[in-house]
This record gives sequence, structure tokens and C-alpha cells, in this order.
Amino acid sequence: MFNTVTIIGVGLISGSFALALKQQGLAGRVIGVSRTQASARKALELGLVDEVLPLDEAVKQADLIYIAIPVDATIPVLQQVLDLLQEGQIVTDAGSTKEAVCSAVAHHPMRGRYVAAHPMWGTEYSGPEAAVKDAFRGRTCVICEKESTDTDALQQVEQVYRDIGMHLTYMDAASHDTHAAYVSHISHITSFALANTVLEKEREEDAIFQLAAGGFESTVRLAKSNAAMWVPIFLQNRDNVLDVLNEHISQLRKFKACIEKDNKEYLQELIENANRIRRIIQ
Repeated sequence: MFNTVTIIGVGLISGSFALALKQQGLAGRVIGVSRTQASARKALELGLVDEVLPLDEAVKQADLIYIAIPVDATIPVLQQVLDLLQEGQIVTDAGSTKEAVCSAVAHHPMRGRYVAAHPMWGTEYSGPEAAVKDAFRGRTCVICEKESTDTDALQQVEQVYRDIGMHLTYMDAASHDTHAAYVSHISHITSFALANTVLEKEREEDAIFQLAAGGFESTVRLAKSNAAMWVPIFLQNRDNVLDVLNEHISQLRKFKACIEKDNKEYLQELIENANRIRRIIQ
């Protein structure tokens, strides 16, 4: 158990993390750091945090500092936190990209106190009001570059994630970003693109609302996600995202060619090949 945990950013991920800590009795007190007063007030009102303080004060009082903000802001904030750290304190983050962040602090004298983590969970909603209980249970948390992390810091963060119900897996930062592009980032780009396609072609909003079936709703759900979060992810993971986009466009062209040429056999083959995903995802 930590006496005091500071969460930097009081949104979906950090708010849900704070709820999980409180539910499991893993934090005596949770301090919030927020960029906006509105979010700070809402986090206090919802009981996600016990108080809100400026970053410097909040870091000095914490045993564990948890950073969950857009990835372009994570690097300067993490560097600032590491500059403030005292012996025994731990900092971790929840960012969806890891290589740029890990590289930015690789030579910091307090690098060992940083645990690079990515809890693989999220929704299309944002802000403190989006926080939910039991958000992480049964999900996977990726921990990167554990060999660069002090053993005691790593073990404490590992235990926290286990206590809130997560499975742990380990990768180097570059591999994480590659895999994240294929299983997470492309899903969001596809959803944004599909939403734009429908909005461009179907001008009658009532028709979209009335005719949208479960398949469309589930596919386009991620298009509600916050641009402030996803633009930095796509740009920070640019090379991997472009690679997966090129492959995705190639697959779309195959479907297009089949339909143009009435190639029933190859169209069926493409769909049946895609059905193999059932063996991996139930």
C-alpha cells in the first residue's frame, strides 16, 4: 500500500486507476494534478482524488506518481517529475506509445525510478466523469524496458497492477509501439475514417441514427474518441502507423477489386481468411 499517490491528469485512465486503488485499499490518499480547474473540481466531486495540488507540491508528497496525459505532454512532464524525485519515490505512466518517452529519459539520473507501462484498456470517453470501477480487471498491462528500472520500483508497480486485476507482459519499447500500432492505433484510424465516410456520403443524420445496426455502431464507436489524445499518438508512432496503414489500404484494395470484378471466389477467400481471427479473439 502507498500512503500517497499523485495522479497527473484526472481523466479516464487516471481516474479509473484512482478508483481501483481506493477499491483495493492500495492508497491512503490520492492527490490530483489537473491542467483545468473544471476537471479538478469534477475529480474532487466524484471522489477520484482527495485534494488537488500544483505539480511540484503533489510530487513531493507522493510515494507513487502516475502520469496519464496525452503522449506529447508526457515527455516534458515526466522529465519535470524525475527532476523532482527523491530517494524511494516511484513514477510510472499509462501512455500508448513508449519508444519516444523511454528515449527522452534514458540518461536521466533518476531513470531507474521510472516504470514505463501501458495498461491496455480505454473507452471512447474522456474526462474525470468517464472514470469507471473495475476498469482494468482481466486486461493486460505492458511493461517496457524493465531492465532499465530499479528492482524495487518495478516490483511495486507490478504488484499494484496485479492487485487491480491485470495480467502483465513485457516488451522493449520499440516492439510495444509496433504491436500497439497493429492492434490499437489502426482500430482508431479505421473508426475515424469510417465515420467520416458515412458523414460525407449520408447527409441525413436521421437515416444514420435509424438504420445504424450493431455492426456499424461497434465499428464506429472509437470515432467518438478525443482528438487531443489520439493526434499525438498517431504522430509520435508515425512510422509504425504508416506501416499498418499501408497494409490496411492494400487489404481494402483487394476487397474493392473483388467487388469491381465480381470475383466471388477471391472475395469469399478474403473473408474466410479474416475469420481466422476467431481463434485468437473469441
